[in-house]
Amino acid sequence: MEQGGTISIAALQLMDDNQESNQSPMARGLVGTKNLFQLERYSLTLHPCADSIIVHGWTETFPLQVLKMSHDPFTSSPFYQSAVGQLMSVSEHVDLQRGVLERLTVPKRTITVSIPVRMDDGSTRMFLGTRVQHSLTAGPGKGGLRYAPTVDVGEVAALAMLMSWKCGLLGLPFGGAKGGINCNPREMSIGELERLTRRFTQEITPFIGPNVDVMAPDVGTNPQVMAWIYDTYCMTVGNVCPQIVTGKPLEIFGTVGRSTATGCGVVYCIEEASKVMKLQLREATAVVQGFGNVGSITARELQERGTKVIGVADISGHYLRPGGFDIPALIDHTDRNGSLEGFPGIAADKVGMKEFFAAECDIMVPAALELQVTGEIARNLKCRIFAEAANGPCTPEADQYLRDKKEDILVIPDILCNAGGVTVSYFEWVQGIQMFFWSAEEVDSRLQQLIRRAFLRTLTIANTRNVDMRTAALILGVQDVGAEKQVRGLFP
Repeated sequence: MEQGGTISIAALQLMDDNQESNQSPMARGLVGTKNLFQLERYSLTLHPCADSIIVHGWTETFPLQVLKMSHDPFTSSPFYQSAVGQLMSVSEHVDLQRGVLERLTVPKRTITVSIPVRMDDGSTRMFLGTRVQHSLTAGPGKGGLRYAPTVDVGEVAALAMLMSWKCGLLGLPFGGAKGGINCNPREMSIGELERLTRRFTQEITPFIGPNVDVMAPDVGTNPQVMAWIYDTYCMTVGNVCPQIVTGKPLEIFGTVGRSTATGCGVVYCIEEASKVMKLQLREATAVVQGFGNVGSITARELQERGTKVIGVADISGHYLRPGGFDIPALIDHTDRNGSLEGFPGIAADKVGMKEFFAAECDIMVPAALELQVTGEIARNLKCRIFAEAANGPCTPEADQYLRDKKEDILVIPDILCNAGGVTVSYFEWVQGIQMFFWSAEEVDSRLQQLIRRAFLRTLTIANTRNVDMRTAALILGVQDVGAEKQVRGLFP
């Protein structure tokens, strides 16, 4: 083996203990072996969807069994399994060749990088960053970058897939992408976060660009993080490139309305759903799980329309107050203190997660992380509208239950409900290309037009084909993305 070289899967198979297996060559090379692999001054980085392992910088003796994996690194992720299951659930409803559907089940490209960061105490700490590009057929990849201790490649791949359907549903000229760094931003200083962000950007620069892949804020990131990415990229390429990221501060060619876009989009969907359910928002009650950017804006916009928000939740816990919360006061408190904890009187409102979701209300908004709503929780829901502001908030069991209850609970699926963010990101990207910037009124008008149109298209498919809203949204999104691949063909 040459230093810094590539170990072929064939070579790994020679080191295997020749066990019979019906798995792929990559799996046969990595699963079940008892041999030790000696690495001198090197480490292993597994590159998904490639039959090779890149070796670089470390010293250790690894049992190959430590590298146990199936044919790809995604299938062990429940969230990824759920995303693929959703795709397969609409396979009979779309007019696509089998080969195209198979291509859609896996990402086009996965980039995993190690990120050395000099910490404030002088030590060097290693982080793992991932960027998954599910599809680049319609245009550059588009999707957020999240910083969270739970980030893994399966989660990121699932979110990238959902972004593809979201862009297809809205008719945006993007493919789906997503990124993440496994870290806890709450435990890092501003300087450490900046160094982490800039090094990650430098590592993935060959795989991003205004016409290749465009990042945006997500869980644990914000406009300042986007500003660091923007500056690092511009310094690297030697020119100003506003369209390299969206969700930037206004001072560096961001757009008005981006920070509130996702939450406002959620409420525009709820307004349309309330017409279907014959619900008056000024007489309605709502429960919102998650009080970050999306959840807090959703709660504020609902309260401004007369809806009583009786439940809120964040990292500190779940809270119910039958008389309703003062949302502007809660937002002010969280802006100053970082969480809902410590808000006057809120300690007495704390309840368990199951009790929170079982609260009687008209509108339930999961706006936190994925897979929060289990089958048990779904069976105890007492809402009329279930608005998925979060990505993939339901487990497959919960999803199936809600499909069966479509006559009683109107589900606004995630790829529709939270599409306001990527829609206004598209507006920011366009403005960056043209260097011509829109007013707040123009941004909001265009956002409403696209979101309300997508809702009505989804509702029409649901009614004409007698399917639930999630299936209808997936039919539209998958058909759009798949048709692009089908028409273009397969190269070479």
